[in-house]
Amino acid sequence: MDEVPHKKLVVRRNTSSHFHRKGDMPQFHPGTPVDMCCWSRPCGVVVVNAQEPDHPIIYVNLVFEQITGYRADEVLGRNCQFLQYRGPFAKRRYPLVDNRVAAEISRCLSEGFEFQGEILNFRKDGSPLMNKLYIKTICDDEGIITHFLGVQSFKEANLDLGPLPGLVWKKSSDAVHTLILGDMHSQKSLFVCRNCSFKKCCPLYKVSDEVLVVNILARLTPRDVTSLGSVCHRFYNLTKDESLWKLVCLKIWGQETISILESVTRRRRLQWGRIARELTTLEAAAWRKLTVGGSVEPSCCNFSVCAVGSKVVLFGGEGVNMQPMNDTFVLDLSEDFPEWRHVNVNSAPPGRWGHTLSCLSGSRLVVFGGCGRNGLLNDAFVLDLDEPQPTWHEVSCSTRPQPRSWHSSCTLDGTKLIVSGGCTDSGVLLSDTFLLDLTVEKPVWQEINVSWRPPSRLGHTLSVLGNHKILMYGGLATSGPLRLRSSDVYIIDLSEEEPRWKSVIGSMPPGGVIPCNSAPPPRLDHAAVSLPGGRVVVFGGSVAGSHLETKLYILDTTEEKPTWRIVYIPGQQPKYASGHSTCLVGGTRVVVLGGHHTEDWILTELHELCLVNHTGTD
Repeated sequence: MDEVPHKKLVVRRNTSSHFHRKGDMPQFHPGTPVDMCCWSRPCGVVVVNAQEPDHPIIYVNLVFEQITGYRADEVLGRNCQFLQYRGPFAKRRYPLVDNRVAAEISRCLSEGFEFQGEILNFRKDGSPLMNKLYIKTICDDEGIITHFLGVQSFKEANLDLGPLPGLVWKKSSDAVHTLILGDMHSQKSLFVCRNCSFKKCCPLYKVSDEVLVVNILARLTPRDVTSLGSVCHRFYNLTKDESLWKLVCLKIWGQETISILESVTRRRRLQWGRIARELTTLEAAAWRKLTVGGSVEPSCCNFSVCAVGSKVVLFGGEGVNMQPMNDTFVLDLSEDFPEWRHVNVNSAPPGRWGHTLSCLSGSRLVVFGGCGRNGLLNDAFVLDLDEPQPTWHEVSCSTRPQPRSWHSSCTLDGTKLIVSGGCTDSGVLLSDTFLLDLTVEKPVWQEINVSWRPPSRLGHTLSVLGNHKILMYGGLATSGPLRLRSSDVYIIDLSEEEPRWKSVIGSMPPGGVIPCNSAPPPRLDHAAVSLPGGRVVVFGGSVAGSHLETKLYILDTTEEKPTWRIVYIPGQQPKYASGHSTCLVGGTRVVVLGGHHTEDWILTELHELCLVNHTGTD
């Protein structure tokens, strides 16, 4: 066996007296992420969270993905040590990796040192690489280390280790890796080295800025646009343009999401580039607890809430002795001192609980179904909060869905109400899906006919993906003669000529073991929030056992094989959250009412998950 190449390392101490403050940061040359690491080849860039115990990865660039073979979604949230393991299924460090260098890296991370040296790493297919690694600390304005930036210059390691046991790789794999490295090192590469001139670089430099922005950069993902910003001075300047970032966000998130976020950018003076970064990486997400004024009287539970602009609207609920309520309350979070206010409305719907309340375009909202004084309901009412005298208007329809409660609903384009599942008066679970278009003069309920539908269920959630797709998750579902909590994920695309439900992720079998530590346990009555870019966040709800589920899970439906992962959010999180007491405000704030226990609703205490830093400073 060949010898492992000699490794050199340099450690620089970064004591508290030498922390760089924001105004004292060294000047970086365009085209390089760190001035001290201007190597003549393109570099992999990794950013890890220094404030989490295991230093999870929060960002990798395209070079890292191309050279290592690991996609970003496969490594985000993991510790970088997996590169020292040979292959994706290895459980320990490969014997040829120098333990002294690995230990020195760990020490530097734990004590706030900078590091420079070489260590043996492995691609996803098990082939060896030498990683010339430079680690730099990133500090906030207080001098506290918040992140570590790792710059990696890879080269082939002169080791013949053979293929991974039990796996057969194509003979051309080494040639492919060599071709990738060769292409990125060539003068035609987009990665501009310090010794390259513009005349010898990619023909893209002959294209006008307008064409680059509109026809190329605006079609990329936020992660790719950020990566290109480190290529050269020209791309760096282009990626600082707010109009470009708005185009990028518009392409991947759609006009409806952009319209919601525009109010946030105007009110909070936030930049589109920053919103794109923070909503993509969730790096700034944090829980906080806030106390509001006013009161919801008479007190109730099993109400429903939704957001209209910056306002949280609460309707109905179960009062004393299971009395159905029909009161409407509003909490305006844009005020300096928010407080609950009872809204005097005309023509209030019959009292109910176990219903759904969904937001429409503008300042309108719609309520459907639930349990009333004389049994289950199947009526729908619309309210416009901006009317001088808000009035509930019943939607008159000749035919209606079967009366139900504990169903789920959502709205498409702010105009169409979708209702799915629920429970009948006799206790039978439902599996149907209905659509009500509220833009027509005489709305008509239309059942979405499909060749196959998910098992009947209640307590599940519907989340909108883009403009036409709906994701169903969880609930109490039928499984033969049994009713079990579910962790199934289904998606339907209503833009198709013949819409059909597709299973994305299935539940574990009864009494089985969850196949992945990051998969959420089966649940019902949970909260689900759609994020821009086809992602869904799930938390809270009722799970098996007596413990309360507080972890937050995220699913990216745009992946080839969508998988769940846990997102660790700092701050004071709620002890309990349910779907009917949670709503998304302004596209960037998830508000949870109460949050103490399933039977304890203190509505003057709220928990808020802020997805974007609203302070207006980076």
